[in-house]
Amino acid sequence: MTHPNVQPTISKGLAGVVADTTAISKVDPDTNSLLYRGYPVQELATRCSFDEVARLLWDGDLPDAGTLDAFRDRERAGRALDDRVRRVVDDLPTTAHPMDVVRTAVSVLGALDPQAEDSSPAAELAKAERLFAALPAVVAYAQRRRRGQELPAPREDLGYAANFLWAVTGEEPDEVAVRTFETSLVLYAEHSFNASTFAARVVTSTLSDLHSAVTAAVGALKGPLHGGANEAVWAAFEEIGPGEGAPDRARAWLADALENHRKVMGFGHRVYRHGDSRVPTMQAALRDLASARGREDLLELSDALEAAMVQAKDIQPNLDYPAGPAYHLLGLDTDLFTPVFVAARVVGWTAHVVEQRAANSLIRPLSAYDGPGLRHVPARGA
Repeated sequence: MTHPNVQPTISKGLAGVVADTTAISKVDPDTNSLLYRGYPVQELATRCSFDEVARLLWDGDLPDAGTLDAFRDRERAGRALDDRVRRVVDDLPTTAHPMDVVRTAVSVLGALDPQAEDSSPAAELAKAERLFAALPAVVAYAQRRRRGQELPAPREDLGYAANFLWAVTGEEPDEVAVRTFETSLVLYAEHSFNASTFAARVVTSTLSDLHSAVTAAVGALKGPLHGGANEAVWAAFEEIGPGEGAPDRARAWLADALENHRKVMGFGHRVYRHGDSRVPTMQAALRDLASARGREDLLELSDALEAAMVQAKDIQPNLDYPAGPAYHLLGLDTDLFTPVFVAARVVGWTAHVVEQRAANSLIRPLSAYDGPGLRHVPARGA
């Protein structure tokens, strides 16, 4: 305990504080690469499917063929939107942010889960699998219901990423769309003790249930300083305006934003010293998708804004920067970008829930009081 006359060291935002150990992921300082269970994420994104990466994060190793096939069968069986979840979501206004829909749906799924109060490792992983399977339909319904569109029935002949896009758009995606989307899911799946993951671990540390921890994480991810950044990136692109002359407009837009001290989203990251290691992989996927869609104008805008930011501030883009325009080209409404992030990051969150519970200690930091000194309520008249 700190002596009352000794001023404690304050780490605002817990910057630089090492709160615990984890075996799930790290940024390797030697290579500046994000590692999932020791594997560079760029290798996983180009060589593995998202469901393989999910099993890696949950189990500690890449799955063998039998394990993966059995998992895929269970995932396909859990794709349909539960009617009870649909009814609760339908009571929300269509003006509600899709993150509100997802947060509510996760809470309902927790209340309905038959193993809700079972915190054994096997039960926790089973619940994680069910969330993994259920979230694409929830996210898709958040977009389709406000458009007055029915949610299409799941396609058991499609893989996870392809069925996800099918649910959102109602159209079978082409190969480049699936590859781009799956790349983004893998890259977004996990990132050590970020704000939402830490929120999930705090809730878990109280011995609360997995769905409560994930609901808290969804709330944290909704904030524009965390998950909302990919939405803000595309909003900036729309404000600048793709098309002829976009590079000049991008440079002028950035100059005005910096002069007026506006926060430019999609750039910088607290963890990486030399740029976000996930960006080159996602940028390559964006380039393939934009070329396939005949939208090289988006690439010109993106390249110009990035170059201007690096020149002005020497700040590199983060994953949200290429993900935003990629999600737009995939047919997602802008405010659906962060819910897609949820569907990816739920894998990492639930892996951390299991890890936290396995060696739990209540997370309860201290604070330094800086309010008024001792004072007394004036005596009242008789």
